[in-house]
Amino acid sequence: MALWGGRFQGETDALMRRFNDSIGFDRRLYAADIQGSIAYAGGLARAGLITAGERDELIAGLGQVRAEFEAGAFAFQPDDEDIHTAVERRLAELVGPVGGKLHTGRSRNDQVATDLRLFMLAEMAALGGALAGLQETIVAKAETHLGVVMPGYTHLQQAQPLLFSHWLMSFFWKLQRDRERLAGVAKRTSSLPLGAGALAGNPFDLDRRALAEELGFQSLAQNSVDAVNDRDFVVEFLAWAALVQVHLSSLAEDLILWSSREYGFVEVDEAYATGSSLMPQKKNPDALELMRGKSGRMLGHLTGLLTMLKGLPTAYNKDLQEDKEAVFDASETLSIELPIAAGVINSLRVNASRMALALDDGMLATDLADYLVRKGVPFRESHHLVGQVVRRSEELRLSLKELDLGEYQDIHPAFGPDLYRALDFQRSVEARSVEGGTAPAAVRGQLEQAKALLASGERRQE
Repeated sequence: MALWGGRFQGETDALMRRFNDSIGFDRRLYAADIQGSIAYAGGLARAGLITAGERDELIAGLGQVRAEFEAGAFAFQPDDEDIHTAVERRLAELVGPVGGKLHTGRSRNDQVATDLRLFMLAEMAALGGALAGLQETIVAKAETHLGVVMPGYTHLQQAQPLLFSHWLMSFFWKLQRDRERLAGVAKRTSSLPLGAGALAGNPFDLDRRALAEELGFQSLAQNSVDAVNDRDFVVEFLAWAALVQVHLSSLAEDLILWSSREYGFVEVDEAYATGSSLMPQKKNPDALELMRGKSGRMLGHLTGLLTMLKGLPTAYNKDLQEDKEAVFDASETLSIELPIAAGVINSLRVNASRMALALDDGMLATDLADYLVRKGVPFRESHHLVGQVVRRSEELRLSLKELDLGEYQDIHPAFGPDLYRALDFQRSVEARSVEGGTAPAAVRGQLEQAKALLASGERRQE
């Protein structure tokens, strides 16, 4: 029997049942629903609404329901509209009429808001650990290949030489910001709505602070209308997930390009690739392509939720049922993706010789301009002069190193025989030793800072 059916005489249309019911996807909230109900049973006893014996009976029954779920033995029934209905129905079968007391003063509005927050807090803790795992893999790979110099790109055109480790560590910092953002989302998610009722609050002497402490919430929702209506935490989570996905997509795009025969900078391990049904020679970086492709879906979840929320009137509306599938999909996708990304990086083969072959003297034009600056030429003038050098070298079809000193001095007398020392890739990299730069010493500093951040995060979790 439906929890709300007392005033209804007619049958719900069968198609309407399918349209309305959420049991097909919200069943994964069972653990959070039972956890919240166990705490609520204790709250009812503290308020004097049930006896200690009834509380214990309810808690034992809920424990049995949870065991059935965990064993895969829970039997859903056709009338189970959602996970809350299913759990309450089974509880009543196990403990009898006392099961009907559990919902006293509680609405599905504050119940589902509590369940979703509990579920998301657990998921965010796991996702934070997966992010840290990917960061650790990045640090380890960067340390292993600290001496490898590669072309750096802007506009997908060669720009300046970089350490491969410096490029790779750029994703560590994106993920670090993601981890810090996630902590903020979790803090705002950890606000207890239970006790808000349908929208006006609980009429009984319910100790909400005791409930919050028992369930591990950091704070209480301070307005009952807002408590059942608020889905800011879902929006924030989906925005966070979309940004993580964008970062993974960017990483994937670089590696997809660099694993092609034209680049050959890296090779993706067979464990993260597939073949072609037609072309026997193919090894396709499908793990990375899926990582890139799922960005559209992740962005769609965020856009869809915001669009749904924008026109809602006050308090709870059934539209809010649309929040869960997006959360479930985003969380499940990232829980699979982040370890896969770590596996790709860990097993990635780095071809340092191909990277070295791809280095072009033109990438050292900025170093040549810096050389003139050190000779006292203003940078804007030196930039213009080196532009003329580059044009002359292209006209003669010579590299900057091959261009005769006389050609340089025809452009400006400040060029001397020592200019060729500036045309060195290793020297170029080592010159950028400021904090955050690509010099080996600066990258070592990044690595130490990264390790400290990961270690401090582990200590906080303990």
